[in-house]
Amino acid sequence: MATREHPTLARPLGLALGAGLVAAVVAALMTGAVAPLDLADPGPLVRWGLPLVSTVATLASSATVGLLGLAAFLVPERTTTDRRTTAARYAARVASLWAAAALLEVVLTFASLAGTPLTSPDLPGQLIAFVWTLETTRVLLISGLVAVVVAVVSAFTTRRAPMAWLAAATLAAVVILALTGHAAGSSSHEDAVNSLGVHLVGVVVWVGGLLALVAMRRGLGEDLGATVARYSTVALWCFVLVTVTGVQQAWIRLGSLGAVATSYGAIVALKTLALVVLGVLGWLNRRSIATRLAADPGDGRAFARLAVAELAVMGVATGLASVLARSIPPVPDAPPAPSRILELTGFPDPGPMSAADWLTSWRPDWLLLAVAGVAVGSYGAGVVRLSRRGDHWPVGRTICWVLGWALFVWATSGAPGIWGRVLFSVHMVMHMAVAMIVPLLLVPGAPVTLALRALRARTDRTWGPREVLLQVVHARAMQVFANPVVAASMFFFSLAIFYWTGLFELSLTTHTGHLLMLAHFLLTGYLFTWVLIGIDPGVQRWSPLMLLVILFVTISFHAFFGVSLTGSEQLLAPDFFAQLNLPWGPLPLADQHRAGEIAWGIGEAPTLVLAVIVAVQWFRRDAAETRRLDRQADRDGDAELKAYNDHLRRLREGSDSH
Repeated sequence: MATREHPTLARPLGLALGAGLVAAVVAALMTGAVAPLDLADPGPLVRWGLPLVSTVATLASSATVGLLGLAAFLVPERTTTDRRTTAARYAARVASLWAAAALLEVVLTFASLAGTPLTSPDLPGQLIAFVWTLETTRVLLISGLVAVVVAVVSAFTTRRAPMAWLAAATLAAVVILALTGHAAGSSSHEDAVNSLGVHLVGVVVWVGGLLALVAMRRGLGEDLGATVARYSTVALWCFVLVTVTGVQQAWIRLGSLGAVATSYGAIVALKTLALVVLGVLGWLNRRSIATRLAADPGDGRAFARLAVAELAVMGVATGLASVLARSIPPVPDAPPAPSRILELTGFPDPGPMSAADWLTSWRPDWLLLAVAGVAVGSYGAGVVRLSRRGDHWPVGRTICWVLGWALFVWATSGAPGIWGRVLFSVHMVMHMAVAMIVPLLLVPGAPVTLALRALRARTDRTWGPREVLLQVVHARAMQVFANPVVAASMFFFSLAIFYWTGLFELSLTTHTGHLLMLAHFLLTGYLFTWVLIGIDPGVQRWSPLMLLVILFVTISFHAFFGVSLTGSEQLLAPDFFAQLNLPWGPLPLADQHRAGEIAWGIGEAPTLVLAVIVAVQWFRRDAAETRRLDRQADRDGDAELKAYNDHLRRLREGSDSH
């Protein structure tokens, strides 16, 4: 069996790699990306090795994601075959190739940055001393180490959940690569990094899914049709992601249509052509091949022929992208007029803030706007699906959900998102809005309940969106995190740890820190609110009295945090605010005191609302329990009360006899 499996994987991967490497060589010659450098030239091995090794790493990581994701989410299980075992074996092999290429890319990248040839005896010592110091090599090294872990663990697992987590880890290792290259150094830093990260996700899932399908098709049998249909849906979403983010990337790097005439623009045009061809091939796949497989699910010949063409074009696009990442774009990486504020925050000085700016000033964060748009759109689609089948969904829940995401967009793309990068007080407004007010609107929207009612259940033992959601809701980790004491501790202590450590400064100076900060604020705030007033299914709820106690204890600590900031004499994130030196802003320590007042003041209103909701739910629960007991008494003639009275009477008679 092992002798037949390896060529099945080797052929599609070899085809994609061959096409990608040829495209990379041609593109490198066109753009001059491998031309010798005038100063500190690392040699031809480094110059040629970087785009070629990057192509191998990208395609190998794509295949790893595809194989693990296919086995975890798309392929129906059968008792006669163990498809997950085969997929895990394939994933371990291709992840090993990915790990080797990724670690080699670390060495080549460091040699390029240091201007040191691979044959230099000084290279190993320099690499060990500085590989973690440089951000570019540090990110590449993290990605490579994740590849090693995925390769090792894949060889020893056949269970669905670990394979799903390994697929997620692989995606994370690919996404962080957006922090390197031209995107990380452009004047449109955050937009470039966001779009490149989403672009990479779309590419690796799209390419990897097709690689996995071709490699696994012989073992799928009659399930090939169903698996291809599911992959086609995923591929369509990936095509949309890749197209939208590709256009955004091209505009950021080209700057104008005239730049298409440059060698860089020519490669972008070729990559765009490859994308168009892939879109046409995908459309043919959905129209003709999916129909043929529906009639004969086991006939994979037509699918294989079309898939081979797609893989070749995907390989070409990957090779072109690896060269683009190492070519000089028409738009320079550095802004024409750098400033210290721009260097620290990634944005120009916003200037003094007026009262009208709270409503009129906007700087869209396209990633967070997209997250909010997908959340509202998916929720709306669920409501429409329920309505079409005649089910009712409360309008108030929909209104709460939409308002919550609208507030999130304002907090991240409006005035708090703009001036919150330079003023502690405005940053605190953003924090309080995202962590306390937004969850107060989102939780009553009951998104989990809506999803479980709207999503279709799968009957072939695979994990679709509904099954994944159920796994999360009933996971053992959720039992721990949804404990009210744990949720409250995370909500408060993470707040204190964030501000009184270097994490606060990291969130102000790095894009990754900023995104992780917002995600943490939103998730911990949502979890804390959900354990108090949530109506979605999950862990067993505590009594309202205990929830009120936990609420008031937590908010007391929160008030103490605000008071501590208000009276503090030590500036938080001192290096950042000292270097910022706003010519128009308040003194940093005075602004910190104002931030403490905001944290203390804004926290009061959500606390009162939460307390009222908990009390109302307590009253409703007691009222419902009373009505239930009354109905039961009507049915059985109040048998429970009679049994209780008889029990008391027997106790009394027993005491009288003594």
